[in-house]
Amino acid sequence: MKKIFAFVPSTNRTEEVFMKIMFSAGEASGDLHGAGLAGALRRLDPDIELLGMGGELMREAGVRIIYDIKNLGVIGVGEIIKKIPFFFKLRSFLVDTMAEERPDALVCIDYPGFNMRLIKKAKAAGIPVIYYILPTIWAWHKSRGETIAQYTDLAVSLFPFEAAMYRELGTNVVYGGHPLLDTVHAEWTKDKAYEAFGLDETKKTVVLMPGSRMQEVKGLFPQMLEAGRLIAEKTGNVQFIVPKATTIDRRVLQKLADTAALPIVIGEDHVYDMMNIADAAVCASGTATLETALMGLPTLLIYRVNTLTYLLSKILVHIDNIGLPNIIEGRRVMPELWQNDVTPEKIASVIVPLLTEEAAHEEARRAMLAVRDKMGEPGAVMRTGEIILEFIKEIRLHEAVQQLGEL
Repeated sequence: MKKIFAFVPSTNRTEEVFMKIMFSAGEASGDLHGAGLAGALRRLDPDIELLGMGGELMREAGVRIIYDIKNLGVIGVGEIIKKIPFFFKLRSFLVDTMAEERPDALVCIDYPGFNMRLIKKAKAAGIPVIYYILPTIWAWHKSRGETIAQYTDLAVSLFPFEAAMYRELGTNVVYGGHPLLDTVHAEWTKDKAYEAFGLDETKKTVVLMPGSRMQEVKGLFPQMLEAGRLIAEKTGNVQFIVPKATTIDRRVLQKLADTAALPIVIGEDHVYDMMNIADAAVCASGTATLETALMGLPTLLIYRVNTLTYLLSKILVHIDNIGLPNIIEGRRVMPELWQNDVTPEKIASVIVPLLTEEAAHEEARRAMLAVRDKMGEPGAVMRTGEIILEFIKEIRLHEAVQQLGEL
């Protein structure tokens, strides 16, 4: 375990470093948002030092990764219980790192099951806490929001309605906007994308997105592949592409795909170019459903966890929709299949009309694009970076005034 949680010292620390920020991100979506935020912070302050828990994207953005999230991957209550000792050790490691590094702030990105406990430790250690990508208190009991209000010095919200909810609980919260508005767009022409991915432009294309956690992939990808077989039988002219999440080993996807006897490509990077040439998507619940909506891609959301997790969620969760596009719209514009309804037959029954009926496809496409109109203006990542740096400056100024008063 010592090797897993080995301390990674700074290699370029100088006395001139103005600020130091530590991150805690635990999933592929958190790695994506963390990388965007890290890039913005570096543009605003080239001398800033960034470190923390994250993934490959954050590393590429200049964050000194002290724990790589590719080693994580649980999703439900049953899975989490098995790894409780591991998470205790990981949390202790991050707390020890905070004590050693003394960052100006800890920025927690999503991952509430872990970060909600970490912020209490940070607060007790006197480290200012900033929470970015807040827990969804409209879905779960508001106790999470109350914890954020108590232990977070600053919360940055993605949605206006979310900021209002947190403000009512006494949280020091600002609305920064959603970072995906800055990043979700195709980079290539469609012709280049077809060529790069080795796809046939005369065929219908379906994107399969089984998730960024191993538990999800093992549970959902076989269902998607079997649904793909049914879709191919009913449409005859279809191909599939799977964007590999940075947290998933390509060999796992390839091994499962090889059993399907389908025209299927596993792609890496340029996921929005994949979406741009696709006609439909089957997507595990999560941030990816918002990405497909912003790309105007008709999408089916699927959600399945172990039985214990699902039964507890039925007790604790008080919403009719779990997809962010549906929550933002206040109605179900993206079809959802939950738990036992996640079957190849039901998946195929939703996707086939999107491939064969032009009116159904266009209606779904327009519904997805309407989500973007409700998400505000671009520039959220840079705004959030500015908010964080200004907040840290205010904390430093306050501390300096206090020290002068003690002289």
